[in-house]
Amino acid sequence: MGAQLAKKRSASRRRSRRGGFQPMAEINVTPFVDVMLVLLIIFMVAAPLMTVGVPVELPKTSAASLPSENEEPLTVTVTADGVVMIQTTEVTREDLVNRLRAIAAERSDDRIFLRADGSVPYNTVAQIMGALNAGGFSSIGLVTDTGGPKLDGSDG
Repeated sequence: MGAQLAKKRSASRRRSRRGGFQPMAEINVTPFVDVMLVLLIIFMVAAPLMTVGVPVELPKTSAASLPSENEEPLTVTVTADGVVMIQTTEVTREDLVNRLRAIAAERSDDRIFLRADGSVPYNTVAQIMGALNAGGFSSIGLVTDTGGPKLDGSDG
């Protein structure tokens, strides 16, 4: 009985040496799909964190969003209590134009986004818009939330 097992082992070794490895005719996409799903989850979690972190209650409108660009958009925020911030840095109103001029000198794009709390008076928003223009930014986008009323009389 021991001799028969030895013959079977040596025969199977000979077959594997002669046959060698054959190339696989199929591509296994499972690892690729796993990696893509992990990346998708990472981007879904990270995307909301990439927005400017100053909390304001934006007014709601039915306007469409502006097209995105290659350069990171510059954002000026006016909070409900009247504090002005460039990105996440607080700036006094007197120093706003000087800071904006320095930033405009380093940027290739003259687009800037203004986020103002819905409770901020229109007069304050207009003054900040004038400061943005004086600071060298001629393309000012007003940031709002979607879902506001449509003033054209339609429901949808």
